[in-house]
Amino acid sequence: MKTPPGASSRTKCSRELRSFCAFSCPRAKKPTCTAWFPQQEHPSENGPQMPGHGSPATSTMRVLLLTSAEDLDCTPGFQQKVFHINQPAEFIEDQSILNLTFSDCKGNDKLRYEVSSPYFKVNSDGGLFALRNITAVGKTLFVHARTPHAEDMAELVIVGGRDIQGSLQDIFKFARTSPVPRQKRSIVVSPILIPENQRQPFPRDVGKVVDSDRPERSKFRLTGKGVDQEPKGIFRINENTGSVSVTRTLDREVIAVYQLFVETTDVNGKTLEGPVPLEVIVIDQNDNRPIFREGPYIGHVMEGSPTGTTVMRMTAFDADDPATDNALLRYNIRQQTPDKPSPNMFYIDPEKGDIVTVVSPALLDRETLENPKYELIIEAQDMAGLDVGLTGTATATIMIDDKNDHSPKFTKKEFQATVEEGAVGVIVNLTVEDKDDPTTGAWRAAYTIINGNPGQSFEIHTNPQTNEGMLSVVKPLDYEISAFHTLLIKVENEDPLVPDVSYGPSSTATVHITVLDVNEGPVFYPDPMMVTRQENISVGSVLLTVNATDPDSLQHQTIRYSVYKDPAGWLNINPINGTVDTTAVLDRESPFVDNSVYTALFLAIDSGNPPATGTGTLLITLEDVNDNAPFIYPTVAEVCDDAKNLSVVILGASDKDLHPNTDPFKFEIHKQAVPDKVWKISKINNTHALVSLLQNLNKANYNLPIMVTDSGKPPMTNITDLRVQVCSCRNSKVDCNAAGALRFSLPSLLLLSLFSLACL
Repeated sequence: MKTPPGASSRTKCSRELRSFCAFSCPRAKKPTCTAWFPQQEHPSENGPQMPGHGSPATSTMRVLLLTSAEDLDCTPGFQQKVFHINQPAEFIEDQSILNLTFSDCKGNDKLRYEVSSPYFKVNSDGGLFALRNITAVGKTLFVHARTPHAEDMAELVIVGGRDIQGSLQDIFKFARTSPVPRQKRSIVVSPILIPENQRQPFPRDVGKVVDSDRPERSKFRLTGKGVDQEPKGIFRINENTGSVSVTRTLDREVIAVYQLFVETTDVNGKTLEGPVPLEVIVIDQNDNRPIFREGPYIGHVMEGSPTGTTVMRMTAFDADDPATDNALLRYNIRQQTPDKPSPNMFYIDPEKGDIVTVVSPALLDRETLENPKYELIIEAQDMAGLDVGLTGTATATIMIDDKNDHSPKFTKKEFQATVEEGAVGVIVNLTVEDKDDPTTGAWRAAYTIINGNPGQSFEIHTNPQTNEGMLSVVKPLDYEISAFHTLLIKVENEDPLVPDVSYGPSSTATVHITVLDVNEGPVFYPDPMMVTRQENISVGSVLLTVNATDPDSLQHQTIRYSVYKDPAGWLNINPINGTVDTTAVLDRESPFVDNSVYTALFLAIDSGNPPATGTGTLLITLEDVNDNAPFIYPTVAEVCDDAKNLSVVILGASDKDLHPNTDPFKFEIHKQAVPDKVWKISKINNTHALVSLLQNLNKANYNLPIMVTDSGKPPMTNITDLRVQVCSCRNSKVDCNAAGALRFSLPSLLLLSLFSLACL
């Protein structure tokens, strides 16, 4: 305990202080009281004076702090419960009287203080001070402190204070109605230890709770998990004697510790003291075997690994108390399969479970082992491996992994292959041998052509099933250029070789390839062949002479030509010299012409046995001539007989030819047939014109000849009748039926009128 501020001396309890010591330390095993006396302005020569022994009223307040030698463990409550101070002439507002120390051993969260006198207050730091100047407060003040976890009361004895009725009763009333249980020290409990797996009979006593200050007729009550909470009914307490008993067998692996609470109650069940924690600890027994829970256990070690190489770790689990030998495990190898080349290929660390190799690297040669897979029966035993310990086993599978310590070797030094000229595909499979694991990159082969392939006519790939090298021709070979080819090929593994192994002469091979001559078809040159001609050229016009040559230059064969595809039937070819001429007029607007290009195919056939054929393509680009007259659209129109807008229809014109043989178009009414005073046609743009009336006409059908002319040289003209229906339009209804009955053109009407006048 720290010396309060202003304390000037520290002494053991003197005879005069024994009464105070006996009050504050009644249960201390070795009562020790220490008194601090505030320093006075004029200290007495005889030492500190006791209260009531002639100390002047104006002297500085003296405080006696009485402590006892108690346990160092945290005990909830006030660290000092009784304080003595002299009654001063007046308690001064906001002047500190003393400091209180309270702890709930859990951080003092939500700590609150209340004082029995409304004229005093304790701040958050534990300092007690007056709220106003006051002289008489009684002989005793009580300070109540509480948190959600603990509660306690401290007593401040005012030496020389006057008695004030009611203050003690009020504070006691306050304590009784407090909702937070007070921490009591009169209930004495000790942890109860119970072995698991106890046999009948039950119930059996396992401990006892003692309360030396328990009032008469009060009872003990036990609560918590295992009593009134699930699992219920495991423990109970004799409400009169405090004897605690267990009612059934306990299993430490289910619940290792039960946290119970003991309290005393009156006859009505109201709590008098407590609750006080009571811990029941279940003592472990060796009733669980070690279990390997993380299987399957598969380890790998590289062949040729040095002695002592760690392969894997195997650890087991024991549900017993890890702080006892019941869960202290030791490991050993019970069996090894196969037992060749040594029955002790591996060793397991008895404490850690690490499996390591114990044979020389030479014995870990995968290619010489009977089986590269080993199975070990691993045993874990508790009780530190003593014979009385329980055991559990598991299988460890150890694979001896391959490393690339063998280079691939060709099965022979030279390979032969033949291929027809012009053919592509695989021509020969190159075989190799490799002693490494076929499932690894140490066995898989990678082939490379290192010489003899300047034209990149050959490629080689690995067959993933057989590991053979598949040599292929990817560009057709020409017998007339070269009848023989020689390739130099090397083979390597996908994985690099180990440092002490290298590729030797057996890792290269020579492939001799013979090209067989075949009768190849003639080849047109160029292909495609292209010419440009005007359409409508005269029949029999020569377009070109094709040229095809025979690749088989050593055979001196002749070539004949024929037409293969001529969609429009326009062409002919001389079979001897290849001259192509026309047999019909070439029409650019034909449906067989695509984007002004006509396509035809020709054959060149040699005189071999059997003959070989080559195909050539001719593309004829046709230039346009003005050979198509324009036409108008639409050719039918309607107009009301009383229309205020005399516009009849907008005409458009189109031409199959190409520019400049198309627009701008010229629109006219055929003057020889129609008087100008009835119809009018006006140009809108290069391709459209407006037909309108100069006056309303009677309901009838009229055929108006429209003449349209393109811009070609020479131009082409087309005359098309525009059928105009003059209809009756009344009440938003259009009636053209009557008009349909009349089918005279305007010229006919005029001639009929003139004929009628002549007859008069």
